[in-house]
Amino acid sequence: MSERELYCDACEGVRPFETPPCADGHGPDCPELVCTGCGAAMLVATLAVRVPRLTRRRHRRRPPQRPAA
Repeated sequence: MSERELYCDACEGVRPFETPPCADGHGPDCPELVCTGCGAAMLVATLAVRVPRLTRRRHRRRPPQRPAA
């Protein structure tokens, strides 16, 4: 089991949290954590967002106008 310290709302302080045995097969990277002080459960989830790539418009520059002769 892996362990890390996080803030527990139930204990109102920083406590060690550990990963319980995971039935989903995540292993030590399981998003479920349990406070070792009070047993409160926490789910740590990451969010991946795909951001569209912004493209720049390429403006053609006009050559400078010469006065008519």
